[in-house]
Amino acid sequence: MPKLTVYNIEGKETGSMDLPVAFEKDVNQDVIHQAIVMYQANQRQGNADTKVRSEISGGGKKPFRQKGTGRARQGSSRSPLMRHGGIVFGPQPRDFSYTVPKKVRIAALTETLKAKYKDGSLVCVDQIVIKSGKTKDFVAVLKNLKMSGKKVLAMFEGSEASVELVSRNVARLQIFRAIDINALDVIKNNKILVTKSAMEKLLKRLQ
Repeated sequence: MPKLTVYNIEGKETGSMDLPVAFEKDVNQDVIHQAIVMYQANQRQGNADTKVRSEISGGGKKPFRQKGTGRARQGSSRSPLMRHGGIVFGPQPRDFSYTVPKKVRIAALTETLKAKYKDGSLVCVDQIVIKSGKTKDFVAVLKNLKMSGKKVLAMFEGSEASVELVSRNVARLQIFRAIDINALDVIKNNKILVTKSAMEKLLKRLQ
């Protein structure tokens, strides 16, 4: 059974915790792709809008006489054939969002966490306590865990509320709850910092 090493805030090993047997298997890239494409599609605003000929002002007058000019006949200066005319088959506001089954979303979260675990980017700490209440001391913790300068996704369940206060101004650090993260959140960050309590909640989601 695979095990995840647990560290303290000084970067020293204090124990380990068991992970599901699935973490021993190869990463399923296909299920990750399905979920990531869905999450990114759901974030699209879909507000691109071009005007068709009926939405453009003017064009009521025939631009030139029917015959004798040598040009093709035209009935409106707002025809798609004319400069500044309407757009044919241009983009219109639309909703790009869709969903995939919940089992696929959970599987994708499992696979992304597995990928982070396999490359050593999933770091678990027993608890985080910053007695001084200073951001620089939290930054020192990241340095001890070899995370400084990286994009970090953090889950602080089980820690004091003051930890979120001292970490909120740290650049490239995103704080989530274990019940809220998805595969896209995991894959966008270089490192995953999770407390032991948060990891236990996360594993319950994956069952």
